[in-house]
Amino acid sequence: MTRTFGAESTTDEVLEGVDLAGLRVLVTGVSAGLGVETARTLVAHGAQVVGAARDLDKARRATEHIRALPQGGGLEFVALDLASLASVRACAEALMAAGKAFDLVIANAGVMACPKGVTADGFETQFGTNHLGHFVLVNRIASLMKPGARLVNLSSSGHRYSDVDLDDPNFDRTPYTEFGAYGRSKTANILFAVEFDRRHRNRNVRATAVHPGGIQTELARHLKPEVIEELIASITRNQPPGAPAFKWKTIPQGAATSVWAGVVAPADEVAGRYCEDCHIAELLDDAAISIRGGVRSYALDPEHAKALWAKSEEMVGERF
Repeated sequence: MTRTFGAESTTDEVLEGVDLAGLRVLVTGVSAGLGVETARTLVAHGAQVVGAARDLDKARRATEHIRALPQGGGLEFVALDLASLASVRACAEALMAAGKAFDLVIANAGVMACPKGVTADGFETQFGTNHLGHFVLVNRIASLMKPGARLVNLSSSGHRYSDVDLDDPNFDRTPYTEFGAYGRSKTANILFAVEFDRRHRNRNVRATAVHPGGIQTELARHLKPEVIEELIASITRNQPPGAPAFKWKTIPQGAATSVWAGVVAPADEVAGRYCEDCHIAELLDDAAISIRGGVRSYALDPEHAKALWAKSEEMVGERF
């Protein structure tokens, strides 16, 4: 019988009884929060995990408990700064040189609602880090993703703040807002999954995007307490009558949708889709319905996804 999961399901509940021995997984952002928990549960169930992080010393400290597990798979590290294409390309080259195939890539790392800035390559920080860094990394190692492999891009309900702007991706002319930029990058994460899936499904490599939920992690380090309070108040004001009150997810609950979409859900069902709370999200374009769930149509539009791909290639100076 197929088990069903929801917003309160944890990583270990989702993977209960699942043997991942022999599975090789790349997880970005293994120095804190969701990345560490994702790596932990995969290793605990037998997977070999390659953890990518900008600060490898921090990653090693954060994952001591994983490496101390008495049984399970293994964990190794690779350096990756998504805000530097030189670092991204060096990471990809190291993985390609190793030549070991992947069954799953979880593009987990990212930044959120930070002050306006630019990456090492001059891209707006959130779009450059959350989208373009992963865009180059994943495409450069795509040949290592063997038939049956999956890509899971971590997006967010924040994609509902804004669509991508292909005419002004770096806010050269558009007034910058922290959440507007975050929304653009999270929409891009979904669109990247849509187009990657289209391009690779003929060799049985599929892609999906997920929203982990509201979790208190380092991701929100740029948000002042009063901003977080207003966000929660806004959710409460806009939720449908009778909906349960907002509450934070735990980190194991937040990482559950990533592993569910990566190894539990049928690939054909989640491919090219956006998932939340361990299920496929409903298409909701009416903001008045709810700001807590659902996916906007612009984030799943296949032609929009193709246009973003072309713009991304132009920006990074590579064709894939």
